[in-house]
Amino acid sequence: MNPLRLKWLLPVLATATVAGAYGLAERSDHAARPSSPLQRSETAPVVNPDIDLGSAALDVPAPDFYLRDQNGRWRSLGQLRGKVVLLAFVDSQCTSICPLTSESMVRALRLLGPAASRVQLLGINANPLATHIADVASYTRAHHMQGRWWFLTGPEPVLARVWRTYHVYVAAVHGDIDHQPIILMIDASGREREIYFTQMRYGGVGQQAEVLAEGIARILPGHVVLRQPVSLKYVAPLRPDAIARLPAFGRAGGQVVIAPAQPHLVLFFASWLNRARLPVMLAELDRYSILGRRGSWPEPVAVDELPTEAPTAAWRRRMAHLADQLHIPVVADSRGRLADGYGAQDLPWFALTASGRILWQHDGWLSFAQLTSQVRATWQVSAARQRTTSLRAGTPRR
Repeated sequence: MNPLRLKWLLPVLATATVAGAYGLAERSDHAARPSSPLQRSETAPVVNPDIDLGSAALDVPAPDFYLRDQNGRWRSLGQLRGKVVLLAFVDSQCTSICPLTSESMVRALRLLGPAASRVQLLGINANPLATHIADVASYTRAHHMQGRWWFLTGPEPVLARVWRTYHVYVAAVHGDIDHQPIILMIDASGREREIYFTQMRYGGVGQQAEVLAEGIARILPGHVVLRQPVSLKYVAPLRPDAIARLPAFGRAGGQVVIAPAQPHLVLFFASWLNRARLPVMLAELDRYSILGRRGSWPEPVAVDELPTEAPTAAWRRRMAHLADQLHIPVVADSRGRLADGYGAQDLPWFALTASGRILWQHDGWLSFAQLTSQVRATWQVSAARQRTTSLRAGTPRR
């Protein structure tokens, strides 16, 4: 796993800075910001913890900047006068919340249909330790964003000035990156209109895209009708105590059932991450499955988190081919409900479950030796606890 991963708990002082700048009362845990009700004309007020319904910005001119995009071209905000701009602060090496931000922006454009031609997506690098053009280009390629946005970067002092002018907290703390996952909506005259905070909820990506698209439609001239609007109704995640049925890749096809009665070792991953090494990494889980059967350990299943990527025909063929080379089931979590229910905060993410409970979780890839050692230790502790519980239950009272 990339060590430069996003941390969820931001310093209270930094959050207060943004809250003061935009007139917001933010919690320090930005990934769990409560959403406020939004009155939509055709429905009742919406309350959904998976999304942020937005707050009014200061309605001031958005500060200009001069940075290079993923192709090395100089770009400025002033070039985009006449277009609505969605401006996000994105860590160029993020594997957690940033892919949810960029994917929700792309989906918002799809919902806008022809009106999307009047909108520009911008990302500003929020990683002070990975500021090269190659860094933003790599993120852009991994997420199939080329031609869909400008991902801008520059020397750290130049980026720091931009972060300050937009009142966005960014810092590197012991090699980890802290930043606020803000999306700012800027109107065609260059004024800040709405601010959104991406939530760490895989299941909310499509709904957040709907919220963004509705916000854009309100400030575009004329009557904009969204293509295939998405319901903002809250959809409960699939927790370990629920039965999940997920479509499988490869020749086997069909559905894989993950039920509370059967212990499982679940690996949440993204096929865009470490693409060249992915077959080798999944092969480690395949080796575990052989040893696990001998020791009656939890059955493994690999889960591809689709809300973090844009599936293509080539991707489907590649995943089917990869699944056919493995003995473990490889399935798709198309709506992110399983990842949310199992508490995945990053990719890759391991979760060991039994009797509807999570016994152990791990953030990042593990080698075969590391994985088997951890599962063995956890499983032994779990078995010992079960034996103790059974003995206590069978001991008569005096």
